[in-house]
Amino acid sequence: SLQIRFLAVFWLLRMADWLQGPYFYQVYASKQFGAAAGSAMTWVSRLFLTGFASTALFGPLVGRLCDSYGRKAGTLAFTLLYSLGAYSTKSNLLGVLLAGRVLGGIGTSLLFSAPEAWLVGEAGREGVESSLGETFGLVSAYAGDSIVAILAGQIAGLAASQRGPTGPFEVSVGFLILGGLLSSLMWKENVASKSGGDDGKSNPTIRDAVKVVKDDPKIMLVGAMQALFESAMYIFVLNWPPVVSKAVGSYFAKFAKDSSTVVGTPYGTVFSCFMACCLLGSTVFGQLTSSRRVDKDGKSTSIVSVLTSLPVISTILSPIKPLASGLASTPGSLLAVLMLSLFLFESCVGMYFPTIGTLRSKYFPDSHRSVVMNLFGIPLNALVVTVFLNIERLGVEGALGLSTTALAVAT
Repeated sequence: SLQIRFLAVFWLLRMADWLQGPYFYQVYASKQFGAAAGSAMTWVSRLFLTGFASTALFGPLVGRLCDSYGRKAGTLAFTLLYSLGAYSTKSNLLGVLLAGRVLGGIGTSLLFSAPEAWLVGEAGREGVESSLGETFGLVSAYAGDSIVAILAGQIAGLAASQRGPTGPFEVSVGFLILGGLLSSLMWKENVASKSGGDDGKSNPTIRDAVKVVKDDPKIMLVGAMQALFESAMYIFVLNWPPVVSKAVGSYFAKFAKDSSTVVGTPYGTVFSCFMACCLLGSTVFGQLTSSRRVDKDGKSTSIVSVLTSLPVISTILSPIKPLASGLASTPGSLLAVLMLSLFLFESCVGMYFPTIGTLRSKYFPDSHRSVVMNLFGIPLNALVVTVFLNIERLGVEGALGLSTTALAVAT
């Protein structure tokens, strides 16, 4: 069936992507480039934002190419570019690492547009659009994606213990190759359907896509919510490792035999816990849709934004609580408050993705789907890049404060 053909490839590609997540900070923080060790966060931020700048710059063009020349071709291009980006982490040369991040940014544009556009296009061709909500929801893409991510966290931890922080990136290449092979064998090519004004050719332009967005307020609203929510999420992605590491170090310091003992943070395990929370959120979405309690206009997305603001605010305030009250007066209680906040955040993220996927399938026209999806990546990535250009001035708390503001606006 269409669902099986899509999910077999989608989960392999997502496994490759998730494998790189837990050790993204560590693999780049381990590079020095002749700078002082204390500037690791600055270097990681610059490399991180290079990928986002690449996504913002090339995303609309990549989307147009996918709609014009094929979503399957776009998926195969993702596997190639992401593999090259993964291999770049083995280098200690700044130029190679920057090039890898540029390729990874272009690949990210493809990952978050080409497979979904292929699925929606095939569903329209086969007349099974009504099954898309199920595919995005409880039993399929994003619920299963959370399980894949949990496994990825454990595999990443094992690979890192054997090969260092580049290990997970090396393993991800195998999944990219397998996903590319399956898509080449199991998927038929499809391109954007022709809109009413086409002259017989399927060749959507960026200008046409901008007009489509301007002419439909619902597309504008869905895209704005996507840009604001996901910018907050990506700000969180780079900030959680140092936050958790500091809290873990503070808690376990009292058990150390001497001050020189260093306690390693189990990033893979923490990441797997995050993904378990995402699975919970996706399951809630599936239950809501199956019981028909999500309205036709998708207002549950606004609820998700409100819910997500609360744990981010808790994350910002948690370091202050030991001073402000007795709620977190010890390192143990501080760690508990922090982790509860982060788990709550990830649960909301798990509910968000199937919600926004369903909304996009409903409101984004197939004639310009990939282009429109990538157009909204421009403000998303611009916000993320701006934050990380100023990360030293903002600090972790300031960055998370801006993500809370973005979620409030999305609401």
